[in-house]
Amino acid sequence: MKRLGIALMFFLGVVGTDAVAAEPVDLELVLLADASWSIDEAEISLQREGYAAGIAHPDVLDTILGGYNRRIVVTYVEWGDENFQEIVVPWTIIDGPETAAGFVAKLRAAPRIATGPNAIGSAIAAGHALIEGNAFKGTRKVIDFSGDSANTWNGIPIHVARKAALADGIVINGLAILCRDCNGRPVSYDLERAFETMIIGGPGSFVVTADGNTSFTQAVLRKLLLEVAAAPGEITARVSPDIAQSASRRLPSLCPRSSCTPP
Repeated sequence: MKRLGIALMFFLGVVGTDAVAAEPVDLELVLLADASWSIDEAEISLQREGYAAGIAHPDVLDTILGGYNRRIVVTYVEWGDENFQEIVVPWTIIDGPETAAGFVAKLRAAPRIATGPNAIGSAIAAGHALIEGNAFKGTRKVIDFSGDSANTWNGIPIHVARKAALADGIVINGLAILCRDCNGRPVSYDLERAFETMIIGGPGSFVVTADGNTSFTQAVLRKLLLEVAAAPGEITARVSPDIAQSASRRLPSLCPRSSCTPP
């Protein structure tokens, strides 16, 4: 794993992008997973296994292959305090079962390193820097943020990091962890609402919630399908109509922010 100690440098303008031609993909996706003090080992496993199952799921792979470039690129980062944004799996092209299996194997094998109190703004800034500094050119750019709290204790302020990412065309989606089988519901306030008002942003952005192993796996699958195919109401000719309709049918209980009316 590699520590991403460049977030602050990025905000100071030290980190730049490579001038060489970038490889086209349909989506640049940063999976930004909470590994702060409030996350126990059960929740680390919950997140990793949920994303492992989602990335390798046939529906997700079919949706990827329905895109214009037939490939996406993904990296998995665990975050803690302002000094911990750990790259668990580096940028990996996903274009079929073999590349998905390789991503999953690395995700499962890596030890946990990130820890410390929440630095959500620094985590978002790290995801931003990874997208702006990679060797790919995605039709869409998404930071997939997961966490069990919207509080931040150090590092870059959330609103500063969020504003910078949105200004560069990056959509931020949220996965609120409400794992009652782990540390219990971690906060007394409405975590989903806090994510909506403080963290997520961009066209079609949304929050998904999960509170157990089955729920988390299902939520990640729904989330990935929306992120790969684009949110309902924003699916374009880049994704074939049958795949778009199939993705929407798989997501009957999920309604993205500003895209539809919840049941």
